[in-house]
Amino acid sequence: MAGGNAIRGTRVGAGPMGESERGESAPRNRVSYWCANGHESRPSFAMEADIPEVWDCPRCGLPAGRDEQAPPAPPRNEPYKTHLAYVKERRSDADGEAILQEALTKLRKQREVP
Repeated sequence: MAGGNAIRGTRVGAGPMGESERGESAPRNRVSYWCANGHESRPSFAMEADIPEVWDCPRCGLPAGRDEQAPPAPPRNEPYKTHLAYVKERRSDADGEAILQEALTKLRKQREVP
């Protein structure tokens, strides 16, 4: 049976769109970037666009530069610090002891029964 709906299996807007339907694409410039792992990525930019010096590598996420022989160094990751580590950077042990004694004195006064 050859009859039936001629557009079966398609949806509105589906199908190849040529330049006649969407207009001409802007002229492009492909630029090579290399990361520290040796990956090359080649994004394309419009001819009149400013080309960035650094691009994130899509394979490993490291920064990539335009010089294959000298790619940017990977960023240095600082280890996770606890709240206590940040406090110890700002205060000395003597300051911490004084604050602790002040807080304990205040708590003891609140607990006293009149």
